[in-house]
Amino acid sequence: MLLLAFDTATPAVTAAVHDGSAVLAQTYQVDARRHGELLLPAIGRVLAEAGVDKRELTALAVGVGPGPYTGLRVGLATAAALGHALDLPVHGVCTLDAIAHQARAEGLTGPFTAATDARRKEVYWADYDAEGCRVEGPAVDRPGDLTAREVSVGAGALLYPETFPGALGPEHLSAGALADFAVTELAAGRELLAPLPLYLRRPDAQVPAAFKTVLGGKPVLPA
Repeated sequence: MLLLAFDTATPAVTAAVHDGSAVLAQTYQVDARRHGELLLPAIGRVLAEAGVDKRELTALAVGVGPGPYTGLRVGLATAAALGHALDLPVHGVCTLDAIAHQARAEGLTGPFTAATDARRKEVYWADYDAEGCRVEGPAVDRPGDLTAREVSVGAGALLYPETFPGALGPEHLSAGALADFAVTELAAGRELLAPLPLYLRRPDAQVPAAFKTVLGGKPVLPA
């Protein structure tokens, strides 16, 4: 197996190549405003560092969120385009599941919550048991509406210590963890998600419900 994985559901733009046994190369850059600019160069770097031609890839894995609309669509559109061009299967991975997998790989034990920043003073979150299996979520809520979590990871947890006391890293996801999670699940015969976005709420940008009219009766958007 040669799997290319990437995620744009958090402020981190991250990509990795996994050979079915280990991560061969990975890259990680935090810049919430440049997902579209940074992703393809990141993919090119990890392929070059791993010594893998894109035509040698056997599968793709992409983070499906939850995450903001703009960031998510960059990763998912790129995965769809590459999958079509290279005739590869494209697997979706819940970004929170991959963060949980990364946290356990870094030594976290016991039940915990993974939370990312959903903006609007909200967090995307999911709860995991001692084995790292998701038991609740993903969901989006205001931290004040949640009961306090004793053990938590992720940027969302770090932002709201009153709800997530003692929050730990990783802050954002690294694609090496996403790739390893995908490989582990596939090797165990478990299906991954479809490469479709987990928005959990409506996008910030909305098409206006009302239109102005001009001469000739043609509808135009308000200025």
